[in-house]
Amino acid sequence: MTTLHELHQQGQSPWLDYIRKDLIDNGELQTWIDKGVRGVTSNPTLFEQAIAKSDLYNADIARLAAQGKSTVEIYDTLSIDDITRAADVLRAVYDASEGADGFVSLEVSPELCDDHEQTVAEGRRLWKAVNRPNLMIKVPATPEGLLAIRQLIADGINVNVTLMFTLSDFRDVADAYMSGLEDRAAAGKDLSTVSSVASLFVSRVDSAVEAVLPAAMKSDLFGKVAIANVRCIYRDFFEVFGSARFTALKGKGARVQRPLFASTGVKSPALPDVLYVETLIGPDTVNTMPPQTLTAFLDHGSVQRTADSHQESDDRVLALCAQNGIDVAAIGAELKHKGLKSFADSFASLMQTIDTQRAQALSTKA
Repeated sequence: MTTLHELHQQGQSPWLDYIRKDLIDNGELQTWIDKGVRGVTSNPTLFEQAIAKSDLYNADIARLAAQGKSTVEIYDTLSIDDITRAADVLRAVYDASEGADGFVSLEVSPELCDDHEQTVAEGRRLWKAVNRPNLMIKVPATPEGLLAIRQLIADGINVNVTLMFTLSDFRDVADAYMSGLEDRAAAGKDLSTVSSVASLFVSRVDSAVEAVLPAAMKSDLFGKVAIANVRCIYRDFFEVFGSARFTALKGKGARVQRPLFASTGVKSPALPDVLYVETLIGPDTVNTMPPQTLTAFLDHGSVQRTADSHQESDDRVLALCAQNGIDVAAIGAELKHKGLKSFADSFASLMQTIDTQRAQALSTKA
C-alpha cells in the first residue's frame, strides 16, 4: 500500500494533473493508477506543454495536415485522442468505484468563457466526441460559466468547475450544480449518473499574498493563507451539502460535488514540497497533483485528516489578513482573471505552433 492508497482510505482521491500521449503509450498512466492515482486533469497550458514543447505529436500533425485538417481540427483530434485513451485506461477505476472516480477532464476553449451558450454547445460536442462516461468537461467559474454548468449538469454531463479561489466562488458553483440537478430531476432523469468537482486553486493564493505581505507578518502568514482559505471553504462544504436542499437531491441519487484541491505544487522553494497535500486531507475531496508532487508525496508524505481540524488557527490567519489589508477575496478575483488570460494565452500559443507545423508539413509535401 502506498501513501496514495492511504489518502483514499481517508476519503480523498489523488488525481494526476498532467497529460501527454506518451503517458498512455508507455504505460506510465497505468503505473500511476497501480500506485493509487484515481483520475487525471488537463488544461490548455498542459496541452501546450505536451504538444508545442515536445516532438511527440509532429508526425500526427503532419499526417492530419496532409488529410486537409485545419489547425483547430488538428488540435481537436490530438486532444480528444489523448483524453479518450486516458479515459479508457481509467475506466477500470470508474467501474470499480461505481462511477465515483476514474475521471479525466477536458476543458472547453478558454475563448468561450464569456458566452454560456457557446460553452454549453462546446461541452456537448466534446462529451459526444469522447463518448466515455468517465469524462468531465471543465468549465471556469465565471458568471457565464455558472449558467453553462447548470445546463450541462441538467444534460447529464459531468463537470469539473475550474478556476475557483473564494468562498463566494464555491457557493455560486454549488448553487449552479444543485440547480442543474433540480432541473434534471424535474425532467424525470437519473441523478446518480452525474458527477462534478469544484476545483479550488491553492498555491497561487499564497504566491499572490507573498507579493504583498508585510515583512513583519511573514512568520504569521507565509505559506498559511491559501490553506486557511481552502479549509474555510471545506468547512462550508459540509453545511452546503448537508442542507435540506441537497438532502432532497441526495434522496433521488445525487452525489455531492467534491471540492478538488488544484494548483497543489508549491511555488516557493522555502515551503515543504508536499505542503498542499498534507494540510488538505479530508473525506469527499480530490487533490490533483503534478507528477513531481505525486512522486514527493509517495516518497515522504504523511497521511492524516487535516482539512477540517485547524479551525481556530485558520480563522486567526484569515483575521490577520483582514487586519493587515490583505483582501483574500479581491486576490482571488484577480487570480481568476489572470488564470483565464493565462489559459487563453497558452491556447493561442498552441494554435500558433500547430499552424506553423501544419504549414511546414504542407510545404514539404508540395
